[in-house]
Amino acid sequence: MKYRTFGRSGWDVSEIGYGMWGMASWSNSDDEESLRSLQTAIDLGCNFFDTAFAYGEGKSEGLLGNAVRANPNKRLYTATKVPPKNLQWPAKPEFALDDCYPPEHIDEYVHKSLQNAGLDSFDLVQFHTWEDSWMNDDRWFTRMDQLRREGLIHAVGISINRWEPWNGLQAVRSGLIDSVQVIYNIFDQNPEDELFPACREMNVGVIARVPFDEGTLTGTLTKDSKWPEGDWRNLFFVPENLIPSVERAEALKELLRNWNREHSGEAEITLPELALRFILTNPTVSTIIPGMRKVKNVDSNMATGDGKKLPEALRLKVKGHRWDRKTTEWSK
Repeated sequence: MKYRTFGRSGWDVSEIGYGMWGMASWSNSDDEESLRSLQTAIDLGCNFFDTAFAYGEGKSEGLLGNAVRANPNKRLYTATKVPPKNLQWPAKPEFALDDCYPPEHIDEYVHKSLQNAGLDSFDLVQFHTWEDSWMNDDRWFTRMDQLRREGLIHAVGISINRWEPWNGLQAVRSGLIDSVQVIYNIFDQNPEDELFPACREMNVGVIARVPFDEGTLTGTLTKDSKWPEGDWRNLFFVPENLIPSVERAEALKELLRNWNREHSGEAEITLPELALRFILTNPTVSTIIPGMRKVKNVDSNMATGDGKKLPEALRLKVKGHRWDRKTTEWSK
């Protein structure tokens, strides 16, 4: 496993981190399997773990705490998120800070998350939604800074709404935050335009989330894919999203078939590997947090954190698959 510096914090974090949403909130999750997967990742060098109170109302945080206590001699970086008070994802321009993150709410949920995890502190606490207009009300930072001085948190971050990388530029440029979490993948290349240059300028850590586009870039979805009742993916992959997503994934598969055929003497590249290595080829990214619930997925994903980049000719071909999307009712 290779490591990168996490912005101004100076932490050396694994190129492949661990996203912990699926093990608490998606269907067919099993706690024992989740803990095995977490331990396998740790054994393979993963040291950055991202969770949130909203992932099973603290369930995922509890799993993270178990993993930390099971590895007392390893430096594991813990990140969680404060849910918005109004429980609305994503944030909307009309939401005031008091609707989502009044100071007393921030304080309450940092303490709740610490209790869920059984930890004395979190390395990183992030706002689970964000609106840059909140930069006009510095009470959020005052409270987070107080929690940091109390030793309960060590860094402050924001998680940017889906397909809105521009909606965090003020926060980054303010110098008040230490990290941003943003959707960045083969389809969603928008952060490269303005957000990443600002992060480089301000030395802000970048957490790339949704590297597989919620599963599309694993290559396993079809136009008929369905999930058990209550699974969030049924709401996201409505026909107007699922069909073009699968079609775009098929185009990438064809690109890979041709590439692998032309380079038959080299190791074959899979679509999931392509998705991760494309992200890691960008040096602005500090870590990627794929969701992993099974040991086999941990093994394959962790293997891409070996420092190898995509061949430049392949990277340029993949760049052409950028897909600029706008938020809709189903894209929360």
